[in-house]
Amino acid sequence: MVEQSHTGDRPEKLPFWQRVMDNHFLLLFLGVVIPTVFYILWGIMEIANLPIAE
Repeated sequence: MVEQSHTGDRPEKLPFWQRVMDNHFLLLFLGVVIPTVFYILWGIMEIANLPIAE
């Protein structure tokens, strides 16, 4: 059981990371977007490093 704070009727604000980890859709979104962006950037770097054809 969660203890109530004695600071009044105002509810205690949850920490930022707890709010992030409790949001399943945000985690799903980040789990798709971060690898996608990483692989796109990696591909661009690989293409930029290809030697010019003669």
